[in-house]
Amino acid sequence: MLPVSLGNSQYQSPDIKQFLSCLSAHSSNTILQAIYTPQNASYTSILNLHVQNKRYKTKNTPKPVAIITAKSENHVQATVTCAKSSRIQIRIRSGGHDYEAASYVSDVPFVILDMFPLQSVDVDVKSGTAWVQAGATIGQLYYEIAKKSNVLAFPAGVCPTLGTGGHFSGGGYGNLMRKYGLAVDNILDARVVDANGVIRDRKSMGEDLFWAIRGGGGASFAAILSWRIKLVPVPPQVTVFNVKKSMEPNVVNGTVIISFIGMFLGPIEKVVTLVSQSFPELGLKKSDCMAMPWVNSTLFWYGNPIGTPLESLLPTSQEPSTQYFKSRSDYNVWMQWNPYGGAMDEISASATPFPHRKGNLFLIQYFVFWDELLYEFMTPFVSKYPREAFLNYRDNDVGEKHPSSSTSLKDAQIYGAKFFKENFDRLVSVKTSVDPSNFFTYEQSIPPKSAHL
Repeated sequence: MLPVSLGNSQYQSPDIKQFLSCLSAHSSNTILQAIYTPQNASYTSILNLHVQNKRYKTKNTPKPVAIITAKSENHVQATVTCAKSSRIQIRIRSGGHDYEAASYVSDVPFVILDMFPLQSVDVDVKSGTAWVQAGATIGQLYYEIAKKSNVLAFPAGVCPTLGTGGHFSGGGYGNLMRKYGLAVDNILDARVVDANGVIRDRKSMGEDLFWAIRGGGGASFAAILSWRIKLVPVPPQVTVFNVKKSMEPNVVNGTVIISFIGMFLGPIEKVVTLVSQSFPELGLKKSDCMAMPWVNSTLFWYGNPIGTPLESLLPTSQEPSTQYFKSRSDYNVWMQWNPYGGAMDEISASATPFPHRKGNLFLIQYFVFWDELLYEFMTPFVSKYPREAFLNYRDNDVGEKHPSSSTSLKDAQIYGAKFFKENFDRLVSVKTSVDPSNFFTYEQSIPPKSAHL
C-alpha cells in the first residue's frame, strides 16, 4: 500500500472493501442498491449524470472508487462515518455545477456522495416557508412553490439544474437579490451530518456552524441534508425584457452584442418610466417588455421561449449537454454582469460568510470555452489586477493549487481572502471546532488551524 495524506495526517491507502463492509454494518440493506463501483454496469452513467463540464469527462480524469446515491439521511450518515473510519475522502455532489469539479473529482482515492435522490420539497404557504432537501434543484423548488402559490418566490439562481445543496451553501445569488438578498440571507434552519456522523439542526449545531454553512461552502464543514427557507412575496405578474445593443451603431451583425435582460416586480408602464429616467440610453419601450408570473420569468431568464411548460424546470435523467469550458468571476470573451445595490447594500458583510456586499457594483462572470492560447494570453492580465472572487465561481488559479490532501492554513489564506475577506478567520475557527481532523476537505476548502504548513 502507498502512503497517502489526508488533512494533516499520513495513512495507508484506503481499503474499499472495508468501506463497503462498513456501509452494510451502519445502514439498512437498502444502501446496497445505492452503491455503484466501477464493476457496476450503471457506474459510468451515474458518474456522468451530473458532470456539467466535459473537461472532466476524459479517460484521464480521476474516478471515484465508489458512488453512493444517498436515498435516505441514514445513507449519508453511514457514508460519512465509514469514509472517515476507512480514511477515504468523500466528494459531496448535489447538482454538479462546479467549475473545478471539486464535487466529483479528487487527486487521492475518493468516493462520491451523490445527494440527487434526496429531492423532497415541502412548501408551507401558510407560514411562508419550505423545507428543501440538498439533492433538489432550484428548478424543482421554483416548480413546487408555483404549484402552491403565484405570489411567493425564493431568491436563488437562474439555472434550473443548480443543486440547492451547493448553490445555497456558497451564497446563492439571483434575480431577486437587489430586493431580498441572497439565498443564504433567507435560510431559517438546516439539517446536516457532521464529521462524527451525527445529524444536527440549527439548534444542536449552534449558531457558528449555522453561520458558516450559509456562504462558507457547506462541504468544508458538514454534509448538508436539507434547508428550511423563507419564501418572499412577489406580485402575480412581473415584467421582463431583453434589449440587445450592438457595440457598433447601425451594424446589424456587430461582433460584440450586449443583452440587457431585466426583471421588475411591477407593471410594464412603471418599469419603462423608471428605466427611461435612470438609463435613457437603453431606450426601453413597452414593446420590449412582457408581463408573466414570476415562475415563468425563471424560464425566460434561462433562455427558454415564451410558452415553455413549467415542467421544463424539473430535472431529467439524461446526461447534461456539456462543453469544455472554464469560467471565472472576472472578464473575458463572454461576460455576464449582475448589478448589485438595493438589499445587497443593506446587509452586513459579516452577516454570512459571503462578504461581497456594499460597495460592489457588479458580480461578473466570464466564460472561456477551452482555448489554451486565449487562456495563456489572458492570464497575465487577470493576475496583474486581482479582485475579490465568488466561492461558487470556483477557480483553482486563485492562490496556489495544492492537492486536496495538503492544503495548509498559509496557502488557504490566499484564496480565503479573495472568497471571504475578513470572514475567513471566523470560518477557520468554526472549522477547527467542528472538524479538527479536516475530514471534509478539497482543493479550496477551509482548513483547521492545525493544518500543516
